[in-house]
Amino acid sequence: MTEKTFGPLLRPDGVLFRLWAPLQDTISLEIDGGEARTMSRAEDGWHSLLVAEAGIGTRYQFVLADGLKIPDPGSRHQPEDVHGPSEVVDLGSYDWKAAEWSGRPIEEIVLYELHIGTFTAEGTFRAAIDKLDHLKATGITAIQIMPIADFPGRYNWGYDGVLPYAPDASYGRPEDLMALVDAAHERGLCVFLDVVYNHFGPDGNYLPAYAPIFTDRHKTPWGNGINYDGKSAQAVRAFVIENAIDWIETYRFDGLRLDAVHAIEDNSGEHLLHELARRVRAAAGERHVHLVVENEDNDSDLLMRDAEGRPVFFTAQWNDDIHHVLHIAATGETFGYYADYADDKTKIGRALAEGFVFQGEHMPYRGEERGKPSADLPPTAFISFIQNHDQIGNRAKGDRMAETQDPDALKAITAIYLLAPQVPMLFMGEEWGATEPFPYFCDFNEELNEAVRKGRREELSRLPGFDGDDLMDPTAESTFKTGKLDWSKAESAQGGETLSFYKSLLDLRRRHIAPLLAGAAGGSGQFDAQSPWVDVRWTLADGSQLRLLANLSAEALKGEVANIEGERLLTLGAVDETGFGPWSLAWMLRQA
Repeated sequence: MTEKTFGPLLRPDGVLFRLWAPLQDTISLEIDGGEARTMSRAEDGWHSLLVAEAGIGTRYQFVLADGLKIPDPGSRHQPEDVHGPSEVVDLGSYDWKAAEWSGRPIEEIVLYELHIGTFTAEGTFRAAIDKLDHLKATGITAIQIMPIADFPGRYNWGYDGVLPYAPDASYGRPEDLMALVDAAHERGLCVFLDVVYNHFGPDGNYLPAYAPIFTDRHKTPWGNGINYDGKSAQAVRAFVIENAIDWIETYRFDGLRLDAVHAIEDNSGEHLLHELARRVRAAAGERHVHLVVENEDNDSDLLMRDAEGRPVFFTAQWNDDIHHVLHIAATGETFGYYADYADDKTKIGRALAEGFVFQGEHMPYRGEERGKPSADLPPTAFISFIQNHDQIGNRAKGDRMAETQDPDALKAITAIYLLAPQVPMLFMGEEWGATEPFPYFCDFNEELNEAVRKGRREELSRLPGFDGDDLMDPTAESTFKTGKLDWSKAESAQGGETLSFYKSLLDLRRRHIAPLLAGAAGGSGQFDAQSPWVDVRWTLADGSQLRLLANLSAEALKGEVANIEGERLLTLGAVDETGFGPWSLAWMLRQA
């Protein structure tokens, strides 16, 4: 196990409390509301104090010279939220039932993104356990949990966390999270966690008061960048890298999804992302642990493979490009950032065959060049989806496609992304056609709440469906509750029909496609830019060829459909030798 630098250390002779606070000459420690005691200060800015009578369950706060009481930035549990005292917990005492679990290779992964607070009526780690059998029966092999780092207030998407080591107490205790991971492993399900290392939330982040956590040399959409390459940066780097390792080692997560890594700037010798990937993989040992990035820059260098085809840094990237081209095909929406992906069938082919649509080309709407070459990467370097928390929640009404779009169009794009060689990811409830919105929600103090309301109104006013008089208040509890899944709808006639469709596709993937993805190399996908319909083929590791022919439009396409070879895995809609009906497609597999 990696030595833990941050947070209290349980010892036979008591508890050693530690705080890195180089900007403070003196730090005091308050135990269970008692009299504060002065801590010892080392030259490197670490303050420490061994308390013999402290133990599991002890609540404590650090006190700055001006009297400000702060939680431990390495706290593992905050029973009274981010402004309250921290609690000493023993995470090494959990009795793991699936102790021998070693994960799944990437080619077997089918992701399912969920938000703990809205996934169930109860909104807790323990309640989520009750839904794991449903996910397994659907064909899901991995859940991906939106960020759980302790955030201020009663509800939040999770990207406003300020205490990265502490699972938010509104979801349960740390042991409850361990129980969720353990229960998933017992069922053969991997568990990924979304983590945020590009910024801290605006409420409850006390770090700047005592440590050089930020730098004005780098800027992000949230303000000054995190100090990963300046004076005292080594401790800052250790803070986040050890946090990533903690999720893998202590909680036994099978993967991490790093939020918006394009906003992480680092001009040091080894970029923070490279060091983090290297050290997490070393800590994971022989386990299958997958590191995923969200990267608006589409920097394919982060996804490079070694001579044996193994990831050097990161396993895969959320591929917005695949989402955008399929979304436009199904909805016809070309507003905002969708404009760069519109009116070009070849972009669908390129996204499916090569990963990124833009691989260094100029994007007119954005007014910039974007991306690096990606065709030499294996298909499993890309995670594809037709919905996720961002693509739903950043719409004016947080509406899902099932609420407004043609069911035949949705079936067509679903059949494409679930059977393509990329790693598919569903958003919670998608498998039965959930229509509950997933709006943005948060619960700050009133000053910040008003700023959020104003900012969201201005941002969403540029999007379709905006009605300034009917905009959900992102800070209201009622908005949070509208995002909770109604599981009863999964048992309705329509929900059952949609669920059966998803199950059938994922069963096809499990039996026919996933076994061929191990060892699939870069350059395996090609698309026919001259074809009147989408025509993509992949040559997989054993020489088998997977092919997709599709008409992603509401109009029939006529023309000779030739050279259809191999086993027909799936036909959707009207497909014959004379062309394709609306929203029609065929998947073929020719064995080597």
